[in-house]
This record gives sequence, C-alpha cells and structure tokens, in this order.
Amino acid sequence: MPAGFWNPAELLKLSGSYWNTCALHAGVKLDIFSPLCAETLSAAELAARRGFSVRGLAMLLDALTALELLTKEGERYAATDFAREFLDRAAPSYLGHMVMHHHHLMASWERLDEAVRTGAPVRRSVSHEAEDEERESFLLGMFNLAMFVAPRVAEQVDLSGRKRLLDLGGGPGTYAIHFCRENPDLQGVIFDLATTRPFAEKTLARFDMSERIRFAAGDFRHDAIPGSFDVAWLSHVLHGEGPDECAQMLAKAAATLESGGMLLVQEFVLDGNRAAPLFPALFSLNMLLVTRNGQAYSEPEIRRLMAGAGLKRIERLPTELPNGAGIIAGFKA
Repeated sequence: MPAGFWNPAELLKLSGSYWNTCALHAGVKLDIFSPLCAETLSAAELAARRGFSVRGLAMLLDALTALELLTKEGERYAATDFAREFLDRAAPSYLGHMVMHHHHLMASWERLDEAVRTGAPVRRSVSHEAEDEERESFLLGMFNLAMFVAPRVAEQVDLSGRKRLLDLGGGPGTYAIHFCRENPDLQGVIFDLATTRPFAEKTLARFDMSERIRFAAGDFRHDAIPGSFDVAWLSHVLHGEGPDECAQMLAKAAATLESGGMLLVQEFVLDGNRAAPLFPALFSLNMLLVTRNGQAYSEPEIRRLMAGAGLKRIERLPTELPNGAGIIAGFKA
C-alpha cells in the first residue's frame, strides 16, 4: 500500500468490507444472478419464483445493484455484462464455485483469534453432505481459477522435448490439460485422492484428453507414485503441509524423475522476510485456520526444500502471475 494510505476512514472501510462480501456470497448461494441474466424481473416476481421474502430479496437486489453487479430500471432488475460472464451458472467462465469456496471458509476466519492463540486449525465440523458440497465447491473453484491461469502458464513454461508429465495433487487436471494442449507429444498422469477422480475424469473428457492423460488414485503423503516422468508439476500443494512433509513430498516426486527431469513448484510465494506480498501473507493465515502445519512459503524456503530433494539448477521462472504466485524449477542431475 502507498505511504500514508491509512486513515480512520480507510481503516473502517476495511473493517466493514465483509458486508460487500456477504452480499455477493448470498447472491451466488441463492443463484440470484442466473435468472436475471435471462430476463429483467422485479423483486416481487423473482421472490414468487423462489419462495423468498419480497422485502429481503429487494434489499439484496438493491445492494447488488449498488455493487454494480446488477442494474435497476424502475422496479426491474437485470444482470450486468460482467455478471453475465462470471456469475451466471450457465456461463463457461462462471466463478460461483470459487465464491462458494470462500463462503465456506468464512466460519473458520471468524475464529482467527482462536487459531492464533492455539496455533491449531479451527475448521468447523460439518455433516457428510456439507463436506461433499464444500469439496465440490473447492475442486470446481480451483478449476475456475486454474482456467484463468493455466493457459498462460502453459505458454510461458517451456516443456518442449518432454514426454511424460506427473501432475501431483492435480485435482481436476486443469494444468495437465493445458500443458498437453500446448505440447502435442506430452502425456500426463494426475495423481490425487480417489475422491477427486470423478471431477478429473469429467474435466478430461470435456477437453478430449482422456486418451493422453490418466488419473492415478493415491495419497501423496503415504502412497507410492507409479511410473517415471521427465517433468513433475506441483501446483499449490506444498502450502497444505509443514516443512517436513513438504520435504518428503518433494523427495518422492523427484524420485519419479528420470535423469535430467524437471520439477516445477507453483505457489503463492512470500518474500524472504515473509512479510510480503499481501496475498501470500493472508493466504498463510488461511492455512493456519484449516491445516495442522500448512503455510505459505518464501522463495528461499522453497529453494532449500527443493535442494534437499536433490534437485540442481534451481531457479524462479520469469512468469507474470496473479496474487503473488510464482513458479520455481529444479532439475534432477
């Protein structure tokens, strides 16, 4: 933030900014935007369709209009062009899954003071059905985000000459898909929990990649990784674990590499003093809330972990990515 940014007004604006957040979350959770992408409706008409309170819905619609996500003419509301692109459930670029993932995290963030006092996660206990809903929001939310970043990463990371890719903890396989699309001779394996398989196979089929990329079920903390590879990709998996677990994970991934193989780590990377950039610092707090030992890591820490796994020529790639993300590469001798 620029020098002199803070004043009482800005401080209180930050303190109350969750009002905006909660209005957005309610709009997505109630799927307010989708019908208003198709037609203009009054609060009474939409409330009648959904069985909502007219009074409550009208207030929410007015707030979403003030946020410039809806427009209002007379008593009728419609979605903005931006909302049509990103908040309509039928839109290919729908971001509602990530919004709902953020919504599911809010209960933990309310207890941040407790997590700081104890150093332990405060993830609330949920029903099996809620866990399934939250996991779906998480996986599809990660897919939302990766769809924005993965094409750019695949263009910027040179995998020419590589034939076999390991996507460790790859979830729906978004990065594996885009790496393979960018490199026609590349084939891949997504190694992740069995519960992720349905999402991955659906995504692979959607991109016509089922023949080039296969899913291998397993827990990378405990299970052996099948096969050998000349490139391994670990995107946003280190932050869920403590340093010792990260060292084991990197050693296990490096062991699958052939001589000259490349290991790539993508993370929200902190500076050496761990106090910047802002997003990785806040993201580290999120890991405090929901994991036992997870955290964001600094570039020197990631380099040391990779060197400990026996990797050489460790370097940060010159990529331009959002939210302080970076990619660090190392090679097997």
